[in-house]
Amino acid sequence: MKKQTSLRTEFITPNENISFPIGTILAVQKYYGRLGLSEIFGKHKDRGRDINSLIKALVSYRLTENQSITKAADWTNRREVLDAFNLKPFEQRTFYRALEIIGDNYLEIIADIQDALFQRYDFEHTNVNMDWTSLVLYGDKCPIGRHGYSRDHRPDKKQITVGVTELSNPINVPIGMTVRAGNVNDQVHFDDTFDQAKDRLREGSMVVIDQGANRKENLDRVERSKLKYLTARQLNKSDDKAWIKDFDKSEAELVDERYGIFGLKKKFPSRINYLFFSEHLYEQQMEAKLRKVERLFAEAEKIQQSIENNRKLPKKYRINNPLVECEYSYQTKLALLSECEAKKILKKASITGREGFFCLASNKNLTLCEALAIYRQKDSIEKIFHSLKNEIEIRPLRVWTEPSIYGALIIGFLAQLIISLIRFEHQDLKHTSPKSIKISLSNLTLTVEYRKSGHKRRIFSNFNPLSTVVLGRNYAIT
Repeated sequence: MKKQTSLRTEFITPNENISFPIGTILAVQKYYGRLGLSEIFGKHKDRGRDINSLIKALVSYRLTENQSITKAADWTNRREVLDAFNLKPFEQRTFYRALEIIGDNYLEIIADIQDALFQRYDFEHTNVNMDWTSLVLYGDKCPIGRHGYSRDHRPDKKQITVGVTELSNPINVPIGMTVRAGNVNDQVHFDDTFDQAKDRLREGSMVVIDQGANRKENLDRVERSKLKYLTARQLNKSDDKAWIKDFDKSEAELVDERYGIFGLKKKFPSRINYLFFSEHLYEQQMEAKLRKVERLFAEAEKIQQSIENNRKLPKKYRINNPLVECEYSYQTKLALLSECEAKKILKKASITGREGFFCLASNKNLTLCEALAIYRQKDSIEKIFHSLKNEIEIRPLRVWTEPSIYGALIIGFLAQLIISLIRFEHQDLKHTSPKSIKISLSNLTLTVEYRKSGHKRRIFSNFNPLSTVVLGRNYAIT
């Protein structure tokens, strides 16, 4: 009798079985029903393909593979995936048409989503953070695409600007989104973002914005709406004389011992200024300024060497355009100065005396600790932008028409809203990254096995603690 001493070779036989991530689909279905989104979107299309099924598929794809609309159509047009969304096979343009329909009505849709959120959840407060970012456009046909200050570091591309309103800590749920042309700055864009959210906020709620949106007209609008504001403000020469020149840490209040932050308050008739000095920030800024001094000195040395050797300037100091003729005439001070004297001049030009200082302003009388803590918590909206761009992967926008851009942004907004609601409802997941939530949900897989008898067997696999918490132990599939 022979004994088997090694594993037999397994031959792979092709079959019709299909496996696909089901966790994200189930999560989308759960929150779609919880917020009553079928009624919100259904009223904008009552013929042809069910628009709610298409939107569920697009949002699920955003939370799963998320590449392009073409890939989304391929991903959805598989027999069992179509069954999950109660769809029949369709062409790619069907998705584009759905995006245009919701894009044509995106302001009404956002307002309806706000109604649904505030009806479904009894939020403990309505304090909000507002911020703005830019998204790169791939294509030149969209009329709102403009060149502007690019947060994506792509000044060569046209872009749009997007504003988001988020209920602040500990809720951290986005409730609004506005879209403007790519050359609209934050101070102007503030009007749209604030108008979209102001009627949802209770009297006395706090609106937190950064320095980029701070202007008198915007702060006056907040006050007239019987709301409070907290914002960063730019330091100026009057602050140098009144605060910074004679700032004494022994007379200031220690606000944060870890970072060595000291603060002073100054009251005015319409606002209160909160001046802070951070030892940690001072060290960081001084290190950066000293690196700048060394860089400027090295550049001046290269230019001086070119002058002394009667050579052309290094290429990076010249205009490198064959259509531009330019004659250069440079003279440095290095020939008359020692290295120490030269660096002293550079330090004097680079160091302003404001290093380590920053200022906040509010129309509410807060303690220094409260003002700093509230403004620090504003970084949660930066995390939403990071999630939209890097986890939801809303950029780059590859759609062409203005309505389809709005529609694509609505899909991204819904995907982010679901992630934020998961973190809000399950405190154990409060500090779990959107990427981890996406991966955990995507790992929950449905395999459909086709048997010789013609019957199908559905096998769920790869459950993990997170997907079990989000979907529940006995989640009904609809």
